[in-house]
Amino acid sequence: MPQFTGPLAGTRIVEIGSIGPGPFCAMLLADLGADVIRVDRVAGSGLVGPNDDPRQELLNRGRRSVAVDLKHADGAEVVLQLVERADALLEGFRPGVTERLGIGPAECSARNPRLVYGRMTGFGQDGPMSQAVGHDLNYVALSGVLSLIGRRGQPPTPPLSLVGDFGGGGMVLALGILAALLERGRSGTGQVIDASMVEGAAMMGGPFMGFAQSGSWNPERGTNLVDSGAPFYDVYETADGRWLSVAALEPRFYADLLTLLELPDGLPEQMDQTSWPAMKEVFARAVRTRTRDAWIAAADGLDPCIAPVLEADEVAQHPHHVAREAFFVSEGIVQPAPVPRFSRTAAVVDRPPPVPGEHTASALTDWGIEPALVSAWLEARAVVEAGA
Repeated sequence: MPQFTGPLAGTRIVEIGSIGPGPFCAMLLADLGADVIRVDRVAGSGLVGPNDDPRQELLNRGRRSVAVDLKHADGAEVVLQLVERADALLEGFRPGVTERLGIGPAECSARNPRLVYGRMTGFGQDGPMSQAVGHDLNYVALSGVLSLIGRRGQPPTPPLSLVGDFGGGGMVLALGILAALLERGRSGTGQVIDASMVEGAAMMGGPFMGFAQSGSWNPERGTNLVDSGAPFYDVYETADGRWLSVAALEPRFYADLLTLLELPDGLPEQMDQTSWPAMKEVFARAVRTRTRDAWIAAADGLDPCIAPVLEADEVAQHPHHVAREAFFVSEGIVQPAPVPRFSRTAAVVDRPPPVPGEHTASALTDWGIEPALVSAWLEARAVVEAGA
């Protein structure tokens, strides 16, 4: 039986394999020590993305994979047997799919009334768009947040998959699961969590929506304090073609920034928005006079709120990250270490991303399912071992 560390050690989670926010949620829980079994498809994970090698799918790190044919006559029973032994289940299908598969909230709670059942969708479990298809960009668009992101005179800018899938989706679902588990400690009963990426993204953008309605935020993108409108809050190209981030919001940090850039006295006031477009050109010309790393060295002794824009292949070598062991290498891939940090129950990544079905027999028996029953499922191909 594997040994798990971290604050969630002893917690068992069933993850019904999906893409994007579901795996991200499961990764967070596994990073913190939960024993997560990922239920993959028997024909492979079916992920949409650039990775052909499941070993490189970092979203799947830290857990074991069981390949189950959910359309097989015994497929639902495999999941329900796991549910009997689990604290929580998470799934990312469209509303109604798990019900049709026989592993919906009613069936699962009948087997385990203490189960927390986490549901991750784009638009929520009900409403006129609940059955609509979509991806991160659609959800962030409908949330209202996408309209706020972008440079002046440019279309809204897709913020990777960070706002919908990961922040508004997976992280919100993880929070919901942990809150429900905490509440279960008082009530003794599980519950169903309806996590919508549209609503999660909207929550993340709530403060800015408030700014936009209070007259303190210009509706034109790229003209505000932290959306690339301010010359002292932007990213500038350096002499070596790299990039430097500048975020000198407070007056004393702004003063140090002007000193660093060797800009003359008599410049417009920092918060004179009419001067911002012209000042951005002044800042851009100044930053282009030195290399990125030369600016970092020159800032020693000042507080100008600058930082290098690190590339993915150099981030792990930054002295601060090295000192805090913020990144590690597994299977030849540099990846971020689990967060946050805990004083007593350190979180670690105990295994690399699995091949679908890699742990089918061992994970099922580790959770207490009779070996004879597991063997029968394997023979009937209700479950499949990788390579078999």
